[in-house]
Amino acid sequence: MTEAVKLDKGREAAFKKKLMDKLPNGVNLNMCLTCGVCASGCPATGLRDMDPRKFVRMVALGMDEELNKHPWVWLCSQCQRCVYVCPMNIDIAAMVFEARSSWPREERPSGILGSCDMALRNGSGSAMGISEEDFEWVVGDILDEVHEDQPGWEDLKAPVNKKGAHFFVSQNSREPGVEPEEMIPLWKILHIVGADWTYGTRGWGGENYCMFLADDENWEKVARNSIESAMELGCKVYLNTECGHSTYSIWKGQQRYNIETDLEIAPMVQYYAKWIREGKLKPNSDWNKDLKIKFTCQDPCQQVRKSFGDPLADDLRFVIKTCVGEENFIDMVPNHSNNFCCGGGGGYLQSGYNEERLKYGEIKKDQILATGADYCVTPCHNCHDQIHKLADHYECKYHTIHLWTLIALALGVLGETERIYLGPDLVEVNLPESQE
Repeated sequence: MTEAVKLDKGREAAFKKKLMDKLPNGVNLNMCLTCGVCASGCPATGLRDMDPRKFVRMVALGMDEELNKHPWVWLCSQCQRCVYVCPMNIDIAAMVFEARSSWPREERPSGILGSCDMALRNGSGSAMGISEEDFEWVVGDILDEVHEDQPGWEDLKAPVNKKGAHFFVSQNSREPGVEPEEMIPLWKILHIVGADWTYGTRGWGGENYCMFLADDENWEKVARNSIESAMELGCKVYLNTECGHSTYSIWKGQQRYNIETDLEIAPMVQYYAKWIREGKLKPNSDWNKDLKIKFTCQDPCQQVRKSFGDPLADDLRFVIKTCVGEENFIDMVPNHSNNFCCGGGGGYLQSGYNEERLKYGEIKKDQILATGADYCVTPCHNCHDQIHKLADHYECKYHTIHLWTLIALALGVLGETERIYLGPDLVEVNLPESQE
């Protein structure tokens, strides 16, 4: 039997007052119907005996002492599915952000804190602390390897600090840091479409853990550094890598901190679809006619529900179906903006709450298994990492791949060294002629 909580009617609801004063319309906190829709659709419900409805009611009732330091604010991924389904549009994710910010900075999860501080070490913005010089060296080294080992790609370029390029391309630190061969398929795609693009040594890092840390000052600093780098190079489009939170941190950061720019801030998926529709990119699904390998996809919360909406989800499916054949795509249920978060967002992967993160991800694991798909396409690094880890933990047989991997496979340009996430069923399929 649950013990009743006695409320001190004289206590000051300081956190509630902060929300009401600081956030637009007080995040509609007083509109809560206690209907529980938020909790029923939240993968974090029940973790550490907390759920979104309980969290909102405790805030509304001024239970600051009980909420103070409660770890649930780090177990919520701020995916905004609760906001999406709430009939009163109560912004619980914004409340969680403010609750995170109330923790003394040094007491916030050390993994998220460390990644934020790493991004501040130098101008690169890399959460792994990779410097401008090291990034440029890795890009050049991998490019040289392609020129030497892959006939037909001697003209492939990966420009750095190219003045006047149309696209400024960000890159998640995971690739240059530990998986540099994963950059190559993207370079090939950009080469095939004739994109005029560049990296910038300053601000190339496509991640922002200061956002997850609820560190407003440094979220702005990292975002501004990257946007201003693109502007100084004279670029027209800030093209985000396949990384959901990188996309959101720049897109939302520009608005949140009133960063003046004429740049178009765009997700990579949107341009993949555009180039296919324009005939610049011509992936072919013939390789899968007889194999009939099945694919599903994850809708990254940061890119779909929180920013670019269902049109981006439609673009994602269009690209995948073009690559694998419409009959070989099986959607998760629910999907698009109503899809469930996988548990990779919100800094979860570096929060230290690994047991809770894997429990959170059970819904996603079950969604993927229900499709019967052999592969889950994840155009987001944190989704990729989490869904891959879920497969390992729960001993599932599906594989997890980036979208650029699938596109390059369907184009027939995916090299042998660029197939680390493919299973044995695809590791030798549609290889470039020079590597067959």
